[in-house]
Amino acid sequence: MINEIQKDAKDRMEKSVEALKNQISKIRTGRASPSLLDGIMVEYYGSATPLRQLANITVEDVRTLAISVFDRSMTPAIEKAIMSSDLGLNPSSAGTVLRVPLPALTEERRKDLIKVVRNEAEQGRIAVRNVRRDANDKIKALLKDKEISEDEERRSQDDIQKLTDGFIKKIDEALAQKEAELMDF
Repeated sequence: MINEIQKDAKDRMEKSVEALKNQISKIRTGRASPSLLDGIMVEYYGSATPLRQLANITVEDVRTLAISVFDRSMTPAIEKAIMSSDLGLNPSSAGTVLRVPLPALTEERRKDLIKVVRNEAEQGRIAVRNVRRDANDKIKALLKDKEISEDEERRSQDDIQKLTDGFIKKIDEALAQKEAELMDF
């Protein structure tokens, strides 16, 4: 029973860290990355469709993304979707290929983005701590129902704390990496 609780906690903590990494990967740095456009939805025959399903996104150079549109008639809609996104990007059309130059970030904008990334990291830490709390509550319930001894409870809570510390360390590493990426000129 304890092993199941610990395994469930570990799985949920891993999902929290992955969600954080996914979230901060969308935050724009000075470098071009196809994941930057992951959140963009395009109106395609009456339904919102992810950009990745309508085009191939590649990195042309350090500051430029190239979007090869599968259906040429969708080029204006994709261009409009990118412009209306909150990323502040202006694509230029060249037939079926859209080029998206990434403007250099100002120092002020970098600092704002670092605040956003730190906030996301804190949300990730909170999520991990909530998983720890849930697991500890389940273990306390087992102790209350006399299904485990006090020693087993203490050992299990220590194991869950070690697990929590490890995942918080992963979050801090992801945060440090993204901050370095943002401050890199």
